[in-house]
Amino acid sequence: MYQDLLPSDRAKFACAKRAADFVKSGMKVGLGTGSTAAFLVKILGERVRTEGLRFQGVPTSTRTADLAREEGIEIITLEQARTLDVTIDGADEFDPKLNLIKGGGGAHLQEKIVATASKEMVVIADASKDVATLGQFPLPVEVIPFGHGATRTLVEAVLKELGYRDPQVAYRADGDAYFKTDEGNYILDLKLQAISDAPRLSQKLNQIAGVVENGLFLNICSSVVVGFEDGRTVTKDKSGRSHEVNVFEQGESDNLFSDIED
Repeated sequence: MYQDLLPSDRAKFACAKRAADFVKSGMKVGLGTGSTAAFLVKILGERVRTEGLRFQGVPTSTRTADLAREEGIEIITLEQARTLDVTIDGADEFDPKLNLIKGGGGAHLQEKIVATASKEMVVIADASKDVATLGQFPLPVEVIPFGHGATRTLVEAVLKELGYRDPQVAYRADGDAYFKTDEGNYILDLKLQAISDAPRLSQKLNQIAGVVENGLFLNICSSVVVGFEDGRTVTKDKSGRSHEVNVFEQGESDNLFSDIED
């Protein structure tokens, strides 16, 4: 039962369970990547088996694709879907305007492509991801391996040009090697503490030859479902409206989620 989960996982489970209610039969749904999104996939898989829910999922990583297939969810490619009804995904940070930092799992390129192909994007997150200003979480920037050292130098120059003092730019590691994305690229993590002008920073970074995409999701998210340890969820939209639901008051499922890791 949900009480068997760690407190932080209870919050993830709560928001994922609430967001799963947005998925209806016949939809084409973008499936995000990360520990919170993994709860969502598990919950949707249970609905497929017990309720006869039928939808097509477009995963944002090989990890999500593998999990969705295990859960019996029909998987299609974005090329087959063309457009999606909704994408549901996690976030590393979100601000009051529902701008995001994503990419902690290294999948922000595919996540952004899928999200922008959707009619709406719903973010699922625990309350710790709610921030006044983006930037405490390192901003991921995906770069191609060719000339990556020169690309890193150009990224550092852009940050100094924009007024960031002593920015730290580090390669994401995977053991003793560079972390590689599903596309075979590297990730630079930018430790900025606070981002003063996210649109300008995003534009300047993406103008650098060698940069594939950054982890700023601006004006993409439609709503955020925030989960809490006690089962409460608060859904916020861009207008500032919010709606609270306690998912555990609606009944709870057996704990199918003990194998989900961060």
